[in-house]
Amino acid sequence: MVHQVLYRALVSTKWLAESIRTGKLGPGLRVLDASWYSPGTREARKEYLERHVPGASFFDIEECRDTASPYEMMLPSEAGFGDYVGRLGISNHTHVVVYDGDHLGSFYAPRVWWMFRVFGHRTVSVLNGGFRNWLKEGHPVTSEPSRPEPAVFKATLDRSLLKNYEQVLENLESKRFQLVDARSQGRFLGTEPEPDAVGLDSGHIRGSVNMPFMDFLTEDGFEKSPEELRALFQTKKVDLSQPLIATCRKGVTACHVALAAYLCGKPDVAVYDGSWSEWFRRAPPESRVSQGKSEKA
Repeated sequence: MVHQVLYRALVSTKWLAESIRTGKLGPGLRVLDASWYSPGTREARKEYLERHVPGASFFDIEECRDTASPYEMMLPSEAGFGDYVGRLGISNHTHVVVYDGDHLGSFYAPRVWWMFRVFGHRTVSVLNGGFRNWLKEGHPVTSEPSRPEPAVFKATLDRSLLKNYEQVLENLESKRFQLVDARSQGRFLGTEPEPDAVGLDSGHIRGSVNMPFMDFLTEDGFEKSPEELRALFQTKKVDLSQPLIATCRKGVTACHVALAAYLCGKPDVAVYDGSWSEWFRRAPPESRVSQGKSEKA
């Protein structure tokens, strides 16, 4: 295996605060608030307008997706992604730092980190500890909206980091890839319902392994150390030297698996973008496993 030098996937709150204080924000460094919350709980854009990291733009994951798809949160086109992030002042030469305001410390930020990577952008990092720790540590916030100068971003899809339904279906027989599901154990097993879901029972893809994404984070909302992350993969008998696909409900928390593996030196984890949302509606019943009452497979 060729060892490539990996760009830092995490930056600290201290590093970002210092970068802002010394005037580094601009075409070479952009910050994105990628918060998203279940309808009826918190309002991400409203909270952004009230307070955010100085200079941060709001990355609306509801806008930057394939709105024509019947499945949740599917990737936009290359042109759609390039246009969207270009309007946020991001070029192919920008270091992008992504955070969100979730109480866990990180929820949607790894999805946006992966989106940049799948569209060919290497210089992207997640703010370790998220907005939760930014606030806790007393770093500055503002309500002033950022108005970055638009830039040109040329997106080039890296198909090695993305898997579709047909590829995952084929993998049931070939077993070329290990398959890791990042949802909670109850949803994986089918004993707890999928939240805010109509017509979507819980359960999992046959042959997948459950690694709830919360396990990658400390109680304080930081990413666990590479040593701790490696131990988690080993406990689940997931071999980081072999091909790996990550899945979840809609391709969001699956990106936490990709991030954790990246921090262990494995940058090539692919995400099944449609995830359970697509699989439940398209796959043969025998490929769906659930201990719940509604799913017989």
